[in-house]
Amino acid sequence: MRTLTLRQLRSVQAIDRHGTIAAAARTLALTAPAVTLQIKQLEEEFGLMLFDRTSDGMHLREAGHAVLRAANAIETILRSLGDEIDAIKGLRHGSMRLGVVSTAKYFAPSLIAAFRREHPDIEIKLVVGNRSDIIDGLRSYHLDLTLMGRPPRDFPVNATAFGDHPLVMIAAPDHVLARERDIEKARLLAETMIIREPGSGTRKALESFFASVPDALDRDTVEMNSNETIKQAVMAGLGIAFISAHTVAFEVEMGRLAILDVADMPIRKQWFTVSRTDRASSPVEEAFKTFLSQRGASFLPLLDRLYPASTVEPGAGPA
Repeated sequence: MRTLTLRQLRSVQAIDRHGTIAAAARTLALTAPAVTLQIKQLEEEFGLMLFDRTSDGMHLREAGHAVLRAANAIETILRSLGDEIDAIKGLRHGSMRLGVVSTAKYFAPSLIAAFRREHPDIEIKLVVGNRSDIIDGLRSYHLDLTLMGRPPRDFPVNATAFGDHPLVMIAAPDHVLARERDIEKARLLAETMIIREPGSGTRKALESFFASVPDALDRDTVEMNSNETIKQAVMAGLGIAFISAHTVAFEVEMGRLAILDVADMPIRKQWFTVSRTDRASSPVEEAFKTFLSQRGASFLPLLDRLYPASTVEPGAGPA
């Protein structure tokens, strides 16, 4: 391992990213034989093949995945070192890769814009994806910091809550349920319900809500994996849906959707900033975490402006 070099590790990253030695070489500004040599030296060092060479490109083997994880971790540490050195020099620039689950994309741009008004030379690369994609990005060190409603448990992370995340049931404004109060679960299940895909945080919360009702979500339900598609379907009168209140704030205020008055709702969760525990946070990440803890909640839509007045107690806090 003493002969391991950054150039070798970056060759593995580039081949994984582009699929061929030729494409990787162009990215690294090296010749294809030079990249081939880097991989050969690594494979001789470890005594294992790192890639399968196939007609459609090169694919990581198990040992290759292990090397890639180490390479990504080292790149992250080196980038953090650069940010720390800049901070020591008194510079104000730096960068961060921020991943947000799709539900958070409705407020994340406002957060970033406000943060950058205070730190105009900071570069933030925003990545939006479903829960599994964002967790995979954090796990593989491709993301530095993430915003999500339910932190992962299969690898060590630091998670800090920064705001209330209410989940509600919605319908078209002219739906019969929009005029009812204290709607029970059985009444909801008499309607076509549009739900998120398995594994999403919203789906998990809905499954918990209906835990006392056997096979509740196996009844008249339609599965969709996009909040935007769900909203359009509800506005078209195709059914009711369970969704984050933050994704429907605009449509509710414009009178295009209605939040239903359901017994035991809204379900109040939390938004978290999540990072890995096995890597040091850069000065940029620490500044952004501090910004979120102090001001993050102010960028979230206020529930009492959206929900039927009789259902939200004044000063009600997160549950």
